[in-house]
Amino acid sequence: MSIKDQTEYEDLLGLWSDLEAGLGILLGSPASIQEFEQRVWQYDRWMQTLLERDADVGLYLLFQLSTHSSVGYSASYSLICSVLCHLIASELKLSMPERNSLVHAAMTMNIAMTALQDELALQTDPLTPEQQDAIRGHAAKGSLMLANLGVTDELWLEVIANHHDESLEKVELRLLPARKRLVSILRAVDRYAAMISPRKSREGRSTTESVRSIMSSTAPYNDAVGHALVRAVGLCPPGTYVRLEDNAIAVVVRRNSKANLPHVAIMTDAAGSTLPRPRLHCPANGKPALKAALASAMVRQRFNHHLALQLSLQAALAQQA
Repeated sequence: MSIKDQTEYEDLLGLWSDLEAGLGILLGSPASIQEFEQRVWQYDRWMQTLLERDADVGLYLLFQLSTHSSVGYSASYSLICSVLCHLIASELKLSMPERNSLVHAAMTMNIAMTALQDELALQTDPLTPEQQDAIRGHAAKGSLMLANLGVTDELWLEVIANHHDESLEKVELRLLPARKRLVSILRAVDRYAAMISPRKSREGRSTTESVRSIMSSTAPYNDAVGHALVRAVGLCPPGTYVRLEDNAIAVVVRRNSKANLPHVAIMTDAAGSTLPRPRLHCPANGKPALKAALASAMVRQRFNHHLALQLSLQAALAQQA
């Protein structure tokens, strides 16, 4: 998939934005949706089609969209979790029925608190007792809501009902039955997405800090999901920012076989001034090395992302050579 100019970039970003907006309607007004389960399948196929065009470009746009969403925190969060679960399912070689149940659960796991999730993203005050009760009960309530909306996939419903089960962290993923295996995956993805997603009350954490937090909390029992996540999207996924050892800022444009050495587009000089055109660089091929992953809130400059994505195609061609 090539991004030739600003128009192509905006068209593709628009497709991802439309998908996010559709999910926002689905989650925000579920009772008004006819054939709810079939609509979830439709959005799932739409998501897969966009990823099949170029998964790296899709991840780039998704991570950029998540920090500038105009639809709402809940819809953006749902889309990130769905994409991550789809990619992890491939890494873990889940069966297609398991993959479907997992992704559909990721899309709808917070359906019982959609409005509250959007509200909390903008809230700086401590949680009220009523909000705490809603959060504690949303998993079971969400599963019941979906059943009442006509969802018949029992695995999907069961995964949502149990996606905050902490006991699974002490059991190896390979030893878990299908239901609990999917719960464990979704729980880890949920935590990762929550850590990297910015809210009014706190800035999002860097992706490396987030994935290491997940892996350290489950080690040595069950870090298989964390390793699958790193294999799927890298320590620094496309669309996220890094600082190089010379202090220049770069944006990741394509994954690499070495998860900690992605292809990046260098966007600034060492002093932080934006370059007229970004430069493609792969730390695996030489200096400057990656110094640190950056949370999106730490990057104040505005960049031309279509120029960075043109370099993503160059990187893809170089990998094929």
